[in-house]
Amino acid sequence: MTITQLLSLPFSGNGVWQDLRRMDFSIPFLAWVIVVPMSFLPPVLLYYAGTHYGDAFIQGFADKEWRFITTILFLAELLTFFVMGWLIKAVLDGHNLQVSYQDSYLLAAIAPLPLWLSSLALLVPVLAVSVLAVFAGMFLSCALIYQGIRSLCKRTQNDVLAMSATYTVMAASLLAWGLLMAMVWAF
Repeated sequence: MTITQLLSLPFSGNGVWQDLRRMDFSIPFLAWVIVVPMSFLPPVLLYYAGTHYGDAFIQGFADKEWRFITTILFLAELLTFFVMGWLIKAVLDGHNLQVSYQDSYLLAAIAPLPLWLSSLALLVPVLAVSVLAVFAGMFLSCALIYQGIRSLCKRTQNDVLAMSATYTVMAASLLAWGLLMAMVWAF
């Protein structure tokens, strides 16, 4: 699998997703090789921004307990992966779209990649850059969910059904992401 194929995942149909499916990644492999390393990015970069930029970035940013916040954020991200994999399976089963647990966890591991990578914008001490990166990450993450559902489900002749399931998964994903961000600001 090439970088070009991976970059086309949010915009491609069955081809690249089917290649990923054929690789037959186990859920522990997805967790250890994709989720754990990528889940380190936001807490590490948030800790860096919080300890280096201070109130110049956002008012009240310097007064937070960044070690505690980023540790909790990392653990919450890991928990979110396992909950989202289960939720994707449950939602798709509820829409009569057949998907295996392995495929639902594949989608749960791949979909947040743009959001994890958007945290790299924290290396630039400008709030607008971070906000734009997050919105781009959300858009790409939602596109990954839609293309993943369309490609990984065994019965997707009906795009309306796939879109309905996608909206439910996206809503839950964005709610989870919002809760993670609210947790960061609450501490």
